[in-house]
Amino acid sequence: MGKTIRLTMAQAVAHFLKKQMTVIDGRKVPIFGGVWAIFGHGNVAGMGEALYQVRGELPTYRAHNEQGMAHAAIAYAKASFRQRFMACTSSIGPGALNMVTAAGVAHVNRIPVLFLPGDIFANRAPDPVLQQIEDWGDGTVSANDAFRPVSRYFDRITRPEQIITALKRAMQVLTDPLDCGPVTLSLCQDVQAEAFDYPESLFEEKVWTIRRPHPDTDELASAIALIKSAEKPVIIAGGGVLYSQATKELTAFAEAHGIPVAVSQAGKSSIDERHPLALGSVGVTGTSAANSMAEETDLIIAVGTRCQDFTTGSWALFKNDKLKILGLNIAAYDAYKHNGQPLVTDAREGLKALSKGLGGWKAPAALAEKATKEKNVWMDAANKAMASTNAALPSDAQVIGAVTRSIDLEKAIGLCAAGGLPGEMHKLWPATAPGSYHMEYGFSCMGYEIAGGLGAKMANPDKEVFVLVGDGSYMMLNSELATSVMMGIKVNIVLLDNRGYGCINRLQMETGGANFNNLLKDSYHEVMPEIDFRAHAESMGAIAVKVSSIAELEKAIADSKNNEGTSVFVIDTDPLITTEAGGHWWDVAVPEVSPRQQVNKAHAAYVKARAAQRVG
Repeated sequence: MGKTIRLTMAQAVAHFLKKQMTVIDGRKVPIFGGVWAIFGHGNVAGMGEALYQVRGELPTYRAHNEQGMAHAAIAYAKASFRQRFMACTSSIGPGALNMVTAAGVAHVNRIPVLFLPGDIFANRAPDPVLQQIEDWGDGTVSANDAFRPVSRYFDRITRPEQIITALKRAMQVLTDPLDCGPVTLSLCQDVQAEAFDYPESLFEEKVWTIRRPHPDTDELASAIALIKSAEKPVIIAGGGVLYSQATKELTAFAEAHGIPVAVSQAGKSSIDERHPLALGSVGVTGTSAANSMAEETDLIIAVGTRCQDFTTGSWALFKNDKLKILGLNIAAYDAYKHNGQPLVTDAREGLKALSKGLGGWKAPAALAEKATKEKNVWMDAANKAMASTNAALPSDAQVIGAVTRSIDLEKAIGLCAAGGLPGEMHKLWPATAPGSYHMEYGFSCMGYEIAGGLGAKMANPDKEVFVLVGDGSYMMLNSELATSVMMGIKVNIVLLDNRGYGCINRLQMETGGANFNNLLKDSYHEVMPEIDFRAHAESMGAIAVKVSSIAELEKAIADSKNNEGTSVFVIDTDPLITTEAGGHWWDVAVPEVSPRQQVNKAHAAYVKARAAQRVG
């Protein structure tokens, strides 16, 4: 069997994690950026002691909320283009369940994160223990079973030797570009403390690299033929381009073959939006330029995108009867979507192979000419939307304009997640470099923003991270603001206060609904809340300022450049104004019958819009 070392199961986990490495820019670094931990009776004695022993090689960070720390871990991995990631450990019961929402974020967005929640006693001697969920019909169930549907791999460790194969399987999933996503190893608390003679080989250094599958010969030939037959091809770039680090290849492909590029939420920043062929965002929150080209295209070259409904305009955006889809994706599941012709491959290798096979072929020159014309029209509209104003309540777009005018976009990351801001940022944030735009919009999880800003900054300490967050999301989860202060990690937070859930209020109005239960003034109340967000941020140690105009916001951001700690800028905004240019219909079901005429009118419009959908 070879030499062994006697460790507890928790110690084996810690010693294993510290030995997992990767290579970035020619330099070998630990693949785990650290472990986030909130201890309780289910993990403090086992994982707590084990992490203490390796704290010099595998740092442990303390958060204020389990969901928040998991969001920070997810943002760290996303901002690292999945090359590095983190682990999160919690106690059993509510601590573990707090991480389930974040596990959903990671699962939908295909982001690697290792969850290590404590679990009930495997020996069941003290059952039921504090915080234990009991299932009267199944003695094997615990709260951690909630992780199963939101984990790419789930395992419950009921014997110490089981961790040997579980850790290896976990790393395979975390580093695989196809299976990549959250892994949950549910650690029974008594087993964490049990010792076993582990093989020393388990703790040997292991270097993980990105697997890059090349395209199948027949699929590649068919893809080349399909592109050559197209007259109006358009590329839709998704997050897979960034995770493959294929941004240079994407730009080179577009230039060589004269094909314009639109981007999904996850794919934004995969091409410099100053490039003549870069049309910006596509779909429900798309630019007029990208959507105009998408409506006429006869071939979508979908690179590394899962074609979410926001990208496709609920599959009603594309109007050309001759439309075909080429799905260039590492996942066959995504490549085949909506009868797509698959090219199952790594994005970088696939783009290079396609370009080589196409040779000197270029799309008709009229395509690039139309793209230039449409882009000029869009840029005029975008500049007007973001222009400075003296309005007492500026729009989200005007705030975005103020922020982008006040920072060095080459050295900044714009980050957001939920509400109306993602749509405005998707259209308007001028992404210039890979990763300069960081949006969690697969799950659109309220509360991701501040914790995500912390994780993104940890991954990119040389960048200025600007989090744009509405008051609704801020109130959902703001505790990691204090964590950023405690850790001395500067994050810039622009808090737009529109006094409620402005985005959903607008959607409610668009679908014929009454203003109800979204804005604070339309919700049940005895007293209207007057939340002092500046004072709240200051109470957690941030440097905070409340501004009353766009000009004041720009000055405050400029003045904050020498701030060493987290800065918060609060500004009141209008909950109703959105950028009118661009955009597209989104399928949100409207009641078929209602006593209210506004709803009936909205339903008639809904039926008409659905007629444009491509089914299947």
